[in-house]
Amino acid sequence: MSSSAQTVRLGSPIPTPIAAKPADKASTTAWIAVLAAMIGAFMAILNIQITNASLLDIEGGIGTGVDNGAWISTSYLIGEIVVIPLTDYLSRVFSFRRYMLTNIVLFALFSAACAFAHDLGTMIALRGLQGFAGGVLIPMAFTMVLTRLPKGQQPIGLAMFALSVTFAPAIGPTIGGYLTENYGWQTIFFVNAPPSLIMFVALYFTLEKKPMQLSLLKEGDWAGIVTMAIGLAALQTVLEEGNKDDWFQSSFIVKLALTAALFLSAFIVIELTVKKPLVKLHLLVQRNFGIGIVVNVLVGVALFGTVYILPQYLGQVQRYNAEQIGLVLAWTGLPQLLIIPFVPLLLKHFDVRFIAFVGISIFAASAFMNVNLSPDNAGDQFFLPNIVRAIGQALVLTPISVITTAGIAPSDAGAASGLSNMLRNLGGAVGTATLGTVLTKREQFHSNIIGQSVTLVRDEVRDRIDHLTQYFMAHGVTDAALAQHKAIGVIGATVHRQALILGFGDTFAVIGTVLALAALAVLFTRKIQAGGGGAGAH
Repeated sequence: MSSSAQTVRLGSPIPTPIAAKPADKASTTAWIAVLAAMIGAFMAILNIQITNASLLDIEGGIGTGVDNGAWISTSYLIGEIVVIPLTDYLSRVFSFRRYMLTNIVLFALFSAACAFAHDLGTMIALRGLQGFAGGVLIPMAFTMVLTRLPKGQQPIGLAMFALSVTFAPAIGPTIGGYLTENYGWQTIFFVNAPPSLIMFVALYFTLEKKPMQLSLLKEGDWAGIVTMAIGLAALQTVLEEGNKDDWFQSSFIVKLALTAALFLSAFIVIELTVKKPLVKLHLLVQRNFGIGIVVNVLVGVALFGTVYILPQYLGQVQRYNAEQIGLVLAWTGLPQLLIIPFVPLLLKHFDVRFIAFVGISIFAASAFMNVNLSPDNAGDQFFLPNIVRAIGQALVLTPISVITTAGIAPSDAGAASGLSNMLRNLGGAVGTATLGTVLTKREQFHSNIIGQSVTLVRDEVRDRIDHLTQYFMAHGVTDAALAQHKAIGVIGATVHRQALILGFGDTFAVIGTVLALAALAVLFTRKIQAGGGGAGAH
């Protein structure tokens, strides 16, 4: 039986192109469909980070506090994480073409609706729905590479997908920052309209029409769907709110953590015992897929973590505005446009594991370059580390995808795609929350250490307070006690700023260590055929 016929018979979410074409070369129609799907994946991932550099402006626009503004990003991520594992199943129920086109339209509509939100509750709801529609586009793009492209051309498709995954988070704050500073924060939610139109037209004419299989609704793993949705939503809420509420000192966080543990444990049991599971966890026992998933999660921690930490540093320490933050981060994304297209050529001549190891190691080196931060480290000082990081990231995702998908059968392509993308995004969510906690705890640690040296028993401290007191009295403060109070406040702010800088340095060290572990994990995967990978590779 031909591979094409086998794929259709096994119920893959995307039928392979007509069998008359050569087995080693995809048709023009297939490439147009894959390219259009990549636009969707790029835009979906872009929208995770596009609000990061603009949160202060959005918070002011909808009248919410700084503590709650992070939900503008988090609600979108929850929607994505929940829907990604559902995509393979729902695309078979409603047909791949219908499900894809519908979610493209919904993604654009919910995006535009966010611009008209006037309160936090509405914004959170709309961003969640935007993520639920946009999250569909990520695994579908990945699945199309594995099912529409022949084995020899899959590394090219995987390189395109890698460009979406790594370039989008890097350029997202750049686009968001520029639009916010020049045209207002509302405009960042309209950028999805033109790409969505292009995607819709391209896929409307290139995807085959297939009937819906509503009978599959009766066979759905609904217990798995419910437990997964509740468990993941509770876990993501714990991660988002935990640091702010001092983790398990809060009864709210304890209840949510127990809810997440209970429902996710039930989900795992269900998926391992049910006849037709929503998520095929048994795929994790395949050596390359299992280790590849672990590497993917660790890289997700670093990928999303750096895009979270660097804007925080530039905003809190250096007082950069949204556009300035975006320009600094742009140098992490732009070089990847030049490097990633050549990665498939490297895959033909070098061991895939070696390329992944080198890429992750370079990525780790870029994080360690930011460990010894000082008040002088601003945008210019991040230029070289960001270039190094761009080189590393360009060499990471494609090899990891090849390693992970080697040996995956066409019938499992959709399930493997959903599991891989969900866990990478979940790794990013866990990483962001963990790094936020590390930053808080290390800032407190350094503040205590520095504070022990900055005391009134030291002549230098008393002299500095006297000097600042005289300065304030010479600039309009007539009350000596008030001037001295202001002087002590300045000293305290200086201590806090220096402790914060040291805390950011420690956070980058954690990112580098996580990547070092990922690099080591890659070495335990099995060697695969050069230039191979993707569904059907053995």
